[in-house]
Amino acid sequence: MNRISIIAMGLVLLISLGSAKPISSIIDSNIIIIDRLEIEISGNSTIGQYNCSNSLSYRDTIYLNSNTKNSLKSEISMNDFECGNRIMNKDVKTTVKAVKYPKSTVTITNIKAFGTNYKCSLNFRITDKTLSYQNMILKNNKESLEGNIAVKFSDIALEPPTKMGGIIKVKDDFVIHFSLYKS
Repeated sequence: MNRISIIAMGLVLLISLGSAKPISSIIDSNIIIIDRLEIEISGNSTIGQYNCSNSLSYRDTIYLNSNTKNSLKSEISMNDFECGNRIMNKDVKTTVKAVKYPKSTVTITNIKAFGTNYKCSLNFRITDKTLSYQNMILKNNKESLEGNIAVKFSDIALEPPTKMGGIIKVKDDFVIHFSLYKS
């Protein structure tokens, strides 16, 4: 090969590599890769707000507009919720009967585009009760898909915790916030 041929081949290679698309634009827009799941439970008591969370590594792929796989299912350890202090952690475990029901299950199915967000069906099994929600909105943020459900302890046949002979009471209403973090 002569020098001009080598330079020409180098220019062709440089131009073709320089116009290569970044990996993020090559990935199909109908595919969402999830690498972490976080669940936060928040509510109010007579002394203020509380917030307990559980984050777990969870790797899965959602295929939108496909019959291949359009659902996610994960088990959540009820013993891994962190509320900020040891007493509250123990109260949560006692309230949700973590000894008898150590795992809860979240199942998200029928995920469909809804404008810039998504709609889905969600089943959340806690203790021996399953809460079902249709057309739940998952907000599509840059790094995650997020959804909220309003729940009452009475919906799942649980008593809100009380302390000090009833002076401190947790309200019946609380919110479960789901975050599915994207890769």
